[in-house]
Amino acid sequence: MSSITPVSSAAFFNSGSNWLADTYTAIQNDNNAGGLLGMMANSGGDGSIDGFLGRSVINANAFATISQTGVTNASALIAQLAAQNLQKADAKKMQDAFAALAATQKMVPEKNVLDPVIYFADGSTIDTNSNIMTRADGTQYDTTTGAKYVDPASIIQMANGAYLDTKNNILTMPDGTRIDTVTGLIVSTTA
Repeated sequence: MSSITPVSSAAFFNSGSNWLADTYTAIQNDNNAGGLLGMMANSGGDGSIDGFLGRSVINANAFATISQTGVTNASALIAQLAAQNLQKADAKKMQDAFAALAATQKMVPEKNVLDPVIYFADGSTIDTNSNIMTRADGTQYDTTTGAKYVDPASIIQMANGAYLDTKNNILTMPDGTRIDTVTGLIVSTTA
């Protein structure tokens, strides 16, 4: 004998659940009654010892299924809670590690530990504060880029990309050609 489990009208309007699948599952579960209700539904019999023992085995299996399901569900819940606790603990440790790293970085002052000027045997010097190397002949180079250094205050930038070094009277063309503005002669063709 099969009966259809009633479905509330709210299930028809609830877009979050699949009411058709829920109804079908309820019908299938009604046909295969298990647990205490299933045990009670199958309590009748012919009164023989064989029938009694057969029903007892079925009932014992039903109780075992109920117990096992409870243990499985409890184990899954405990494992989920343990995983969440581990994630929280890991996040806390990571946050503490980053805070400790930030604190140690603030303890180290950012300053130049080199001498302000380094002198070489050939007469050249390096200014470690401005990163400028001055050779014995007065030519200066930027030690960071390796390019010739020209004081920015003495530079006039042209619209076509050329620039004029007013200190040394050198016009550098966009292609790298350098012209002495006093004599009009090409100083070099490399930048």
